[in-house]
Amino acid sequence: MGKVVAIHQPNFFPWLGYFDKIARCDTFVILDDVQNQKKAGTWSNRVKLLISGEARWVTAPIVRNYSGYRKIKDMEFCSNNPWRTKILKSIEMNYKKTSFFSETFSLLEPLIFNPENNIAKYNSKVILNICKKIGIDINKMFWSSKLPHEGKSNELLVSLTKAVGGDAYMCGGGADGYQDDSVFAEAGMRLKYQDFKHPQYPQAGSSEFIAGLSIIDALMNLGIDKMKAMLKHSNQESTMIQLQNV
Repeated sequence: MGKVVAIHQPNFFPWLGYFDKIARCDTFVILDDVQNQKKAGTWSNRVKLLISGEARWVTAPIVRNYSGYRKIKDMEFCSNNPWRTKILKSIEMNYKKTSFFSETFSLLEPLIFNPENNIAKYNSKVILNICKKIGIDINKMFWSSKLPHEGKSNELLVSLTKAVGGDAYMCGGGADGYQDDSVFAEAGMRLKYQDFKHPQYPQAGSSEFIAGLSIIDALMNLGIDKMKAMLKHSNQESTMIQLQNV
């Protein structure tokens, strides 16, 4: 069968598909040493939550007063901004009526208030802790900054996959715009598509289901045990279980 490797930047409280990708692969590489986008927000410092019945961004401000370019592993959150308190209050106000609020809030509070300001380290801790709670083996996790690799774009992905002993690369749903399949073929590497189907679940606060939100939304509405069952099924089957009737 070989080893399937997935690679992704360290996102901020990522969406459900991010954790589905980790669950499906044999090895997951957190891509922390690529260039950070200097202007506008990125998935490394913001994510969408259900706020007042709509999908809205919650953002952790980052330090931008530097010259040139920086890698994600060198980026910092603003230390003089009470964004942690603001985000936690927003979560409390908008999710307090969900079925698993207390369970999820107790998990999130120490993660949000983690005093670490380095973006890659902060986000990595969040991802690892949520993985442990929902039954994903964190021993499969590696960081690109600690692996030998070369090249850019597709060549970088091939190099990192080989660095962890993989012979197959897992593609996400948004890979069509930049992925060159021929680069993987020339390297003798298989491509495996995640084929993520977003499950629908009872979503407190919205009359119609809104997909693509932070995993915080799924945990609040489903709870840890149902998340474990869903991702276990995802790891065993080719598609996610649909949860309309949970």
